[in-house]
Amino acid sequence: MFDPDIAPSGTLLGLLQRGRGDGTLHALAAPRAEALAALNDSVLRDPRRDWQVENRSLYYARLYMQLDGGLEEIERHLFHPDDRTDTGEERTGLALAVLGHLAAYGRDAARLLLRSYAAVGSNWRWALDELALRDDDAGLMSLAPAVLARFPETEQGRADLATAVRDAFEPRPWRLWAEDPGYGPRLAAAGEQGSFDRWQRQLRPRGPRPGWSVTEVLRWAEQGLELESEEHRSLAAARCLAAVVGPDDRPELLRAARSGPDAARAAVLHHLAERGDPDVLDLIETAVTCPFSSEPLVSAGLAAFARMRSVAAVERARGWAPRTDRLGASAAAVLARRGTQRDAELVLAALRRTVREEGPDAAGLWELVDGTGRLGVACAAPVLRHIYRETSSSHLRGRAAAALAVTDPGFAAGFAVECLWDCEETTRELAARHAATGDDRVVEQLRRLAADPAEEAEVQTAVRSRFGPDASAV
Repeated sequence: MFDPDIAPSGTLLGLLQRGRGDGTLHALAAPRAEALAALNDSVLRDPRRDWQVENRSLYYARLYMQLDGGLEEIERHLFHPDDRTDTGEERTGLALAVLGHLAAYGRDAARLLLRSYAAVGSNWRWALDELALRDDDAGLMSLAPAVLARFPETEQGRADLATAVRDAFEPRPWRLWAEDPGYGPRLAAAGEQGSFDRWQRQLRPRGPRPGWSVTEVLRWAEQGLELESEEHRSLAAARCLAAVVGPDDRPELLRAARSGPDAARAAVLHHLAERGDPDVLDLIETAVTCPFSSEPLVSAGLAAFARMRSVAAVERARGWAPRTDRLGASAAAVLARRGTQRDAELVLAALRRTVREEGPDAAGLWELVDGTGRLGVACAAPVLRHIYRETSSSHLRGRAAAALAVTDPGFAAGFAVECLWDCEETTRELAARHAATGDDRVVEQLRRLAADPAEEAEVQTAVRSRFGPDASAV
């Protein structure tokens, strides 16, 4: 039910790993040593299911500030010998982002730690980006010798420097260094080389190109699959079919969809689904349910169906939704997105079945959760509350909170209060609009969010709407 690296949701560590608002509230009430141990564990062993999209850094930084936590554990983690061998961003990215927020809050130790790591650490680019937003010019200039020393005056070193300048997420340090006479000529040359490389990539042909006929496009769909995924090639082929298919080509397309090679079948299914062909739903069902179909073909058929917006697709989804296979799950997702009130029971049944069989982190839950909120399925509140508590995905928890705001009459005085401390800004924004203000903590937290310069503008706008001349929080 849980990822092995995620603690149970009822523990302090589990709450902090999930980024739940209750994690902050429990940490502030727990013995300080215990709270700091759980906080350090969460920061140093990134608990996010998708570290590239889920937010934790501001959430953890705020808790460091509230607990007056030291940075010794983060320092040991950053400068551990593993940093030389495990150079992936996911090992140190969260800790560096937390330090960035702490530096913005005025913690000089965090800024100095970022400078030290940017000079010698393997993930120096991330540290430099954090400093680009928070450090002064003098601090950034002090890093120039160490950073530029990473790029020797060789052909490869010059190429690597051009790539670093071109791909910098925050260009401020590079621009600042380029103004210094000692570094300017070298960085100007690197910038010119990066621009030239980008221009060359735009002009350079990328692999084989299809001929101008249905037969040639379908043949091309089968070529070069070792160079790119079958999904990407079938989607590209479907776009090419849109340009070459004529009124007389439909029989050939139908033959390919029934018995052609898998990549060609996938391309044709996408093409026919985009045009709402009357036979495409039967073709998709055959491709998806056939026990001999390959995984790429099944996935392509489901993806093609998911993109359909016709009345016929919704009607067919109603017939498929009770199925317990992947086609049934895809059909329930279509009803969650495009169904009407008559489909509420089918969506709810799929939601319950998915949680029961796959747990609160199942990939198929996202659209079903959204659908219960869109359709206002009041009796879905118990399972939505379960997902909210147990999922390790902060994004899915936020979507469950949004659905609960519609389906659960107790949301405003319950989970909405906790959500004011959540790690995701969209969840805090939702809470700012719904949380009942009978609890003094709510008004205090709303004011704190309004005054915090690190808070997102959307959250602060939602907070100010509660304190306006006609607002309910007054």
